[in-house]
Amino acid sequence: MASKPIKKVINKAVQLAPSSLKEKAKEKVKEHAVEKVEDHVQSKADQVSDRMADAKEENAEKVHGQAEKAKEKVQDVLLSVRDKLEKVKDAGEEFQQKLSSNENTKIKGVKNIKSVQEIKSSQNIKSSTQIKSSTNIKSSTDIKTLGS
Repeated sequence: MASKPIKKVINKAVQLAPSSLKEKAKEKVKEHAVEKVEDHVQSKADQVSDRMADAKEENAEKVHGQAEKAKEKVQDVLLSVRDKLEKVKDAGEEFQQKLSSNENTKIKGVKNIKSVQEIKSSQNIKSSTQIKSSTNIKSSTDIKTLGS
């Protein structure tokens, strides 16, 4: 409401003012308008800068959070791999020990093969008369006990 009478007074003053004053007034108005526009643009730029800084901080926090999660997952995987490798190492050592303990039971060489003289002939084989019969087998009464 108060702006209408002020506008009327300003318009009347502009119409009645000499041209040199009009030029100075135009320059002042231009300067003032340029300052206002500069201030407005600067405030908008500051707002955008603040928003970008906030977004940058949020993204940095998210990235660091994701990096921590990834780091933990990698550590878990590496620990499980280390455990599995340790089991494989232990199994390999056990296998190595079994192989080294079985050195006594190596494959027989030429020296260990029986010669022709050591092979039993038909004369060395027991006959039916030399095989024990049921009468030669001891009974429970023939077995000595601790007390006797």
